[in-house]
Amino acid sequence: MDATHGGETRALRRLLRYATPFRRRIYAAVSFSIFNKVFDVLPPLLIGLGVDVVVEQENSFLSQFGPTTIMGQLWLLAGLTIAVWVLESLFEYLAKLYWRNLAQDLQHELRLDAYQHVQDLELEYFEDRSTGGLMAILNDDVNQLERFLNDGANEVVQVATTVVTIGIAFFLIEWRVAILAFLPMPLVLWGSFRFPDWIAPRYADVRARVGFLNDYLSNNLSGIATIKSFTGEDHETGRIREASSDYVESNRDAIRISSAFTPLIRMAILSGFVATLVLGGRFVTEGSMAVASYTIMVFLTQRLLWPLTRLGETFDQYQRAMASTDRILNLLDTPIAIEEGSVVLSQDEVAGRVSFDHVDFSYANGVPVLDDLSFDVPAGATVAIVGSTGAGKSTVIKLLLRFYDPTNGTISIDGLDARQLTFASLRGAIGLVSQDVFLFHGTVRENIAYGTPDINRQRVIEAATIAEAHEFIMSFPDGYDTIVGERGQKLSGGQRQRISLARAILKDPPILVLDEATSSVDNETEAAIQRSLEKVSIDRTTIVIAHRLSTVRHADNIVVLDAGGVFEQGNHDDLLASDGIYASLWKVQTGTAIPWHESGA
Repeated sequence: MDATHGGETRALRRLLRYATPFRRRIYAAVSFSIFNKVFDVLPPLLIGLGVDVVVEQENSFLSQFGPTTIMGQLWLLAGLTIAVWVLESLFEYLAKLYWRNLAQDLQHELRLDAYQHVQDLELEYFEDRSTGGLMAILNDDVNQLERFLNDGANEVVQVATTVVTIGIAFFLIEWRVAILAFLPMPLVLWGSFRFPDWIAPRYADVRARVGFLNDYLSNNLSGIATIKSFTGEDHETGRIREASSDYVESNRDAIRISSAFTPLIRMAILSGFVATLVLGGRFVTEGSMAVASYTIMVFLTQRLLWPLTRLGETFDQYQRAMASTDRILNLLDTPIAIEEGSVVLSQDEVAGRVSFDHVDFSYANGVPVLDDLSFDVPAGATVAIVGSTGAGKSTVIKLLLRFYDPTNGTISIDGLDARQLTFASLRGAIGLVSQDVFLFHGTVRENIAYGTPDINRQRVIEAATIAEAHEFIMSFPDGYDTIVGERGQKLSGGQRQRISLARAILKDPPILVLDEATSSVDNETEAAIQRSLEKVSIDRTTIVIAHRLSTVRHADNIVVLDAGGVFEQGNHDDLLASDGIYASLWKVQTGTAIPWHESGA
């Protein structure tokens, strides 16, 4: 077995393992497909019996099992025809009903499982993957499998049933004609099984191209404001045109191969049909074969012809589906590097003491970010973490939330290793207000209540009021029911930041984390956020990552990071007195540093 068939077989086995809960429905769908095709090949037999009645009259084959008169036999034949057509139609309906409902349910479960698995993967996984590529798997690949299950799977079962049923009928009627009629079959099957080898690399390229195209489209739609501000529309249209053209050309290459298959298969089958027509006719004229048998074989050959001409298209669809299945199941099989713990804590049980104990951390590139970092945040205290760009401030928050795990050392909450806690316990105890605010497309109320969707409207208003967001929200035409747009694009940066703060306030966490929450807002918004923080930080552990030192001067403790470790810590006055990094940063930001040209440097 070559690599292509081995890959297909593995993909099919993996899909069947995944579909174990659907196995009974699969068996039922296969059974209905078989019965549908069996009854579908019976009409030529009935035509043959009709010819036999007309030719042989009272001595026909049917006379042995029923009426001996011609009209009696014809009425019996009519009844059998009605029964066959009704049963064929019934089983066709049941086959389509079962296959298509199975396709819908299986693709639904597969998409949900894949999406849930993607959500559970650590952030590091997404650093090397594009959003467009993941979208292609979760959407295009799942849909490709659905399309095959809708029609292709039924077609495969019916083609196999046709070949077996007609083969048996041919050999029972006239084995010499059957041998010649089926002589091209090995060539047809060889071509059908070799077809994936020719088409597989081309479809792999098609899938890669559609992933690139999705990636471009996703990035451009997310960055539409930047594109417009730099008048890059023509440039981006050109890039999309090039990516789309590559996708079209890749598809054209696959189409050339797939389009040629059916005509070639038809020519191979033609030889079998000609053999049936000529050799069968000769046997009839010689008297060694009945006219009715000849009629049945000619019509059955037609029944065999059309399914086999679609075999290439079916294998084409199967190849696409298995390639997509591989990608989906590979995503599902991606190991989760960060496993959650088993200890469950409610928010009421968390006092909020945070400790970093000799923590080391490096990202995937291996460059150290944190080196032997140790500091404590007492329960209910406000601690600021400051330092120059690249000192590791934001990494501290990512580790606290277990978006990543430290290379060495321990991060604990109330003395419990964070790795022991469930994600719901750990992250439920922490409210994050980030510099990069993400608002979902929906109403203001839905965004503030995110994570607590069933909370009453009054609580939402109270949280917005504390965050000093209520006034500007009520200035909107629809108030709290105003749609904010994708990523909150209808709001200003300061408005988004205050809605994000209201969301954290509504969560009411024991630990509040602000990651550069005021670095990109105006002075008025900064003052509003500071006033809000003074209210919400009372009796609550608050960790502030700050670039503007003016926002943290009243913190109980200020931890100054440098080169991934604690360089100094203390309150604002003590740090100014020590004349270290913090004092230097303070002088630069307050304009009291000695200008470079006056320092003699």
